Amino acid sequence: QVQLVDSGGGLVQAGESLRLSCAASGRSFSVYVMAWFRQVPGKEREFVAGISGTGRTTYGADSLKGRFTISRDNAKNTVMLQMNGLKREDTAIYYCAAGPLGAWIPSAASAYDYWGQGTQVTVSS
Repeated sequence: QVQLVDSGGGLVQAGESLRLSCAASGRSFSVYVMAWFRQVPGKEREFVAGISGTGRTTYGADSLKGRFTISRDNAKNTVMLQMNGLKREDTAIYYCAAGPLGAWIPSAASAYDYWGQGTQVTVSS
């Protein structure tokens, strides 16, 4: 079992940055692939970025590369999402997720077993 608590969301101006954090409780955090998803009302949950258990491998949505960076600190059981150059279309609820074991990073939400409660990110122009 893994419990996830997302934080760091807020209201920012377009072009600004935010850093989201996800704190995990439970054992063996480092064996899980971790990911960030986002969702807006009426749409499916969208993959943002994922990271392997060791942190050596990351994978991000093509449309977000260069602006969003995922990282993790296994000693602190946390995973972070650094978001730079935010745009209005980045407005969404962002969710942290823990998924399969190993190095393969799936982009489908159905592959992840544990979810945080979500943190709202609102970008104004």
